[in-house]
Amino acid sequence: MADYQEMYLHLMRETEKAIRILIQAQRDCEELYLKDGGCPLRAFPEPPGTEAHD
Repeated sequence: MADYQEMYLHLMRETEKAIRILIQAQRDCEELYLKDGGCPLRAFPEPPGTEAHD
């Protein structure tokens, strides 16, 4: 019979590893973006007939 507890624990450990890899990749990309100075921000005008909401 399959050891469901061990299967579950294995899945959770591997899922945690995957999440950590994705988080680190995002941090790495953010760091590269900041080192490059990012891109200039532009504000687009509101389309006619729309009102700004606070």
